[in-house]
Amino acid sequence: MTRPAAPAPSAITRILQFGDSMFPVGAFAFSGGLEMAVQNGVVRDPSTLEQFVRTVTHVAATGDGVAVLAGHRGARAGDPDRIRQADEAVWLRKLAEENRTMTVRMGRKLAEAAARIIGDSPLDKRYRDAAGDHVPVTYPVALGALFATLGLSEEDAFGTHQYGVAMMVLSAALRLMRVDHLDAQAILFTVNASVAEEYRRAAATALADMAVFAPVLDVLAAAHVQARLRLFMN
Repeated sequence: MTRPAAPAPSAITRILQFGDSMFPVGAFAFSGGLEMAVQNGVVRDPSTLEQFVRTVTHVAATGDGVAVLAGHRGARAGDPDRIRQADEAVWLRKLAEENRTMTVRMGRKLAEAAARIIGDSPLDKRYRDAAGDHVPVTYPVALGALFATLGLSEEDAFGTHQYGVAMMVLSAALRLMRVDHLDAQAILFTVNASVAEEYRRAAATALADMAVFAPVLDVLAAAHVQARLRLFMN
């Protein structure tokens, strides 16, 4: 069996830089729905936390993950309309107000950071065009377009997105629950094992077939808007 070529060191450093959970897009301000899940007893311990992370990352793969790939493919093809269509698909599927806020705020921050760090790109053009458009820049599409600009593969973009979703929840868990860093890392390692299979499904999914069916998460998100005490923005 032929072993796939390893990423070049320069590619690895780009993935690490823009996939870092501390990259300044504001992910630390969001919990991915975990705050209300903990408050309502849906998540109580490491076992239920792992189940929650699995659910959240799977929903991300079937929804935003498809948009990551569309953004990447649009940027590689030099097709701004395709990138915009992906942004619109993400925006229309965010039922909860806080989820819309998250994807737009993080998308804008990523586009601004990319313009500062790497200069002009399809992502920068999309960000400038969006100023006069009702469809905002969204984080998953921006990430896909950025990775294409950097010459990184769509697999890299998808994997980085999924890693980021898991780390968002697990970082919040360290502040919300009695779990330690090793608990979080063990869960991350286990959940990451499904990324390759999730990518294969997402790669064959058309933008129109993006699916974000997660009623419990939607209910928790709606409840969070009315919560009196909140540590996170969602």
